[in-house]
Amino acid sequence: MTLLTFRFAPSPNGELHLGHAYSALLNQKLANISGGRLLLRIEDIDTTRCTPEFEAGMIADLKWLGLDWEKPVRRQSEHFAEYGTVLERLIREELVYPAFMSRGEIRAFIADGEKRGRDWPRDPDGVPLYPPADKALSMKERKRRIAENAPFAWRLDVGAAMARAGRDLAWAEFSDGTLSTTRSVEARPQDWGDVIVARRDIPTSYHLAVVIDDALQGVSHVVRGQDLFSATGVQRLLQEILGLQPPAYFHHRLILGPDGRKLSKSFRDTGLAALRDAGASPEEVRRMIGL
Repeated sequence: MTLLTFRFAPSPNGELHLGHAYSALLNQKLANISGGRLLLRIEDIDTTRCTPEFEAGMIADLKWLGLDWEKPVRRQSEHFAEYGTVLERLIREELVYPAFMSRGEIRAFIADGEKRGRDWPRDPDGVPLYPPADKALSMKERKRRIAENAPFAWRLDVGAAMARAGRDLAWAEFSDGTLSTTRSVEARPQDWGDVIVARRDIPTSYHLAVVIDDALQGVSHVVRGQDLFSATGVQRLLQEILGLQPPAYFHHRLILGPDGRKLSKSFRDTGLAALRDAGASPEEVRRMIGL
């Protein structure tokens, strides 16, 4: 019998807060009640902001909370070659293209369109979708710009990818109370436009790395915050075109700050290290987050 596999996957670019504690402990709870596995993954592809110091602090916080996980820990920064191999496949299959527009050029392009009375589409986070100009460049022009060291990112051609998928996409969303109760959610990757899947100097992005890692590690159930609910559509599309088995998902409630906003790593008063230093116990943290 295959064990259910859960994972907690933080980025070491700051200190963990109460929201991370809720997600980590909920993953552990579901792994325990199902007799499954809990993995820890360090999502550190952003090598400029992620540091060994933050990673050490996160692991200390998680051990203080009482978490235990299977070894070894997977660090994304150690697997760029694997991501690069998948990226090369997407390039060969013409499902991605090099996008050269800077942020300033994107703003100018959109502003010009809006002056002409066109409402520019935006993604679920309110960010304008990437303009289509680069997708129309010839292969010769793309190669010329790359050869001249022009800055670029690899973007997923969502239209081509959806055509390749060839069917309506959905994912199974389960409840935290029972792993057997699920509902089907329509995946709408088109709402995000042509998302970045890799940088020129880093052969992956969050979206690409997470679907590869989940598949390689045999993750069966992804438990994460409601803020990533809509982004699951992009990941389902990548899973489909790469032939990867999709996990089931549960997007849990968010722990909010005193002002009612989602917590971030800049909220030091809700940071786990600060709470521990102030004398809080792991049991008190569990009560604070409703576990």
